[in-house]
Amino acid sequence: MSRGTFERTKKLREQSTSAQPYISIERAVLMTEAYQKFEGSVETPILRAKAFKYYMENRSLCINDGELIVGEKGDGPQGAPTYPDQCCHSLEDMRVMNDRDLVNFKVTEEDMKIQEEKIIPFWKGRQIRNRIISNVDQEWLDCYESGMFTEFMEQRAPGHTVGGNRFYQKGFADFKKDIADRIARLDFVNDTDAYNKKVDLEAMSIACDAMIILGQRYAAKAREMAETETDPKRKEELLLIAHNCDVVPAHKPETFHQALQMYWFVHIGVTTELNIWDAFSPGRLDQHLNPFYEKDVEEGILDRDKARELMECFWVKFNNQPAPPKVGITLKESATYTDFANINTGGITPDGKNGVNDVSYIILDTMDEMKLLQPSSNVQISRKTPQKFLKRACEVSREGWGQPAFYNTDAIVQELMEAGKTLEDARGGGSSGCVETGCFGKEAYVLTGYLNIPKILEVTLHNGLDPVSGKKLGIETGDPRDFKSYDEFFEAFSKQLNHFVDIKMRGNQIIENIYAKHCPAPLMSVIVDDCIEKGMDYQRGGARYNTRYIQGVGTGTISDSLIAIKYNVFDKKKFDMGTLLDAMDANFEGYEHILNMVKNKTPKYGNDDDYADDVMKSFFDLYYNTVSDRPTVTGGKYRINMLPTTCHVYFGEVMKATPNGRLAGVPLSEGISPEKGADTNGPTAVIKSCAKMDHLKTGGTLLNQRFAPSVVVGEEGLDNMANLIRSYFNMDGHHIQFNVFDKNVLLAAQKNPDEYKDLIVRVAGYSDHFNNLSRALQDEIINRTEQTF
Repeated sequence: MSRGTFERTKKLREQSTSAQPYISIERAVLMTEAYQKFEGSVETPILRAKAFKYYMENRSLCINDGELIVGEKGDGPQGAPTYPDQCCHSLEDMRVMNDRDLVNFKVTEEDMKIQEEKIIPFWKGRQIRNRIISNVDQEWLDCYESGMFTEFMEQRAPGHTVGGNRFYQKGFADFKKDIADRIARLDFVNDTDAYNKKVDLEAMSIACDAMIILGQRYAAKAREMAETETDPKRKEELLLIAHNCDVVPAHKPETFHQALQMYWFVHIGVTTELNIWDAFSPGRLDQHLNPFYEKDVEEGILDRDKARELMECFWVKFNNQPAPPKVGITLKESATYTDFANINTGGITPDGKNGVNDVSYIILDTMDEMKLLQPSSNVQISRKTPQKFLKRACEVSREGWGQPAFYNTDAIVQELMEAGKTLEDARGGGSSGCVETGCFGKEAYVLTGYLNIPKILEVTLHNGLDPVSGKKLGIETGDPRDFKSYDEFFEAFSKQLNHFVDIKMRGNQIIENIYAKHCPAPLMSVIVDDCIEKGMDYQRGGARYNTRYIQGVGTGTISDSLIAIKYNVFDKKKFDMGTLLDAMDANFEGYEHILNMVKNKTPKYGNDDDYADDVMKSFFDLYYNTVSDRPTVTGGKYRINMLPTTCHVYFGEVMKATPNGRLAGVPLSEGISPEKGADTNGPTAVIKSCAKMDHLKTGGTLLNQRFAPSVVVGEEGLDNMANLIRSYFNMDGHHIQFNVFDKNVLLAAQKNPDEYKDLIVRVAGYSDHFNNLSRALQDEIINRTEQTF
């Protein structure tokens, strides 16, 4: 199906969606050459900056036919650079990426040869991945390899930060002046850190040069193409591109078109400086762009149609960039091409007023028309958001491809203030990646990895032993058959949770220090508030706020498992702990009566049942109190959020059966959604249960709901959908998103995938092509409870 409002964007979209993702070896080659040239002669921050500048000076440029926004991470659409400075892929890794059925990247034989002869030999011992594995202890490695937790920085750098408004107000030439002024004010007499600050600031200045060079080179390329262009209209467009690149990124943008190009240059810069866990995004794009839109309209150089065309071109640019290639456990936790650039639309302004504007509706229309996986798009809904805007967003959502997601602006502001942010900074924040909150342009909020909470219960039930790997991962908290009360059992679980969080955080401290020492981020430091003024790199704590997250996975599974133990073993005494353990060890085979009791005759989270939900709350409070407010290396605090990406599938694979009747190998529940099939009292009961969790203590929670198309049809269906969102948000729920599909369509797509190439579904905090999902994940989505009003 051809999508796009304009012929130009129809062609660009088709080019983007039909291209095969491939490995672009160019960054790896140029970074290797730069290190060979500069390493050992300069301090590490300056080495990183010089390497980045060398890359921008020598990388290939791409201007696709007909496009109006320029810049790719590779040398064309769907080209994915590699980052051997962080994670140098082996030849086997490259073959796996080329050959695997899902989320594959084509690798040429020539590039394999370059990898073997030039890249791997140089980065052996230098790459961050090696440094991490060499420095964490065996206890950490055993837990990591057994699926107790994952580690984002094993193949990716700290990042996940969102752009603010700095680069709409200043260009990189202006930032260079700010940096020079800050260097001039350094006090080498009284400040013992003055030398390190000087080094960091000089690196930032070089990163500014790199960005200016990128713009200059694109301006020259566009003019060169214009000289031989025979189509007068395209010739004029190329000259406009050249003019825009003369202005940005060296100087602040003056027009709507230049503002889009400025962001895009920054996006390309940030995401090629480092693989910053994929997600860098424009934050409150509508509020950043609206002043340019209003000015251009008033001056007669822009109308709504032209703005729509530019926005559709901008949308395609995101979709041209597949997430950097992943292997092993890192692939399992995020098995998708989606890059998690999450655009926030709506919400409130910095002074607390309704933030919906004309550009907000242009974004919704663009999202609706283009129906691309990327960018991930959401709407922020506050009490001040017009109902018209909410219903328009619901219209897009009920079309059944999983966008936009809905976020509670008022809750987000309270969450950020709970974490110590000012009101003004909190109002300028929002969600990124999947559901994570942060102050846009002011905060380094880094996801450190997923924690397999149901597996901690599994280890508790085996007195510290992991029954899958056979390793003693936990501490001895007693034979569960001997526990006399639920409180005694829960205390054992609490001790195990604390034990594994300690292990995870010990590793985090090591990993953060490694990145601060060996992998500074000079460009990111330029665009995040306070790094220049502090004279401190982003990786060293230069941002105004520095937050680290551990993501809890399996809320529904752990809640229902704890409920099953409390209700059946201790409260009702339907069977003893030994019988339950025997049943689980047998995967409930021969124990069908136990399976029936725990699955069908036990209270479940998600039904507005206080007995069940109180158990969920006790688990949540325990997790919050175990993790939150511990100190980070950069002077910030740890927080929790509750999301899985695709990790709930992997975590289920490394577990045996659980007390709630979930069988061995089956995916865990996703986000804070109830366990599949457990929520039987309708969507209002679900949101009431979920709202009993204190979302305001988190940095994000993820709730999926599924409807058949017939449930949300017509004006009544639209009103029901909008009212459900308002009701949940009035109870301080953080986020909700919807899958709207006919189950039979997905079953047919499994049987005949070639007939459903364009089918998109909501997975967790992102949407993906159904055909790109593993069979286990497809089944998990199909089996989610179908709700009706």
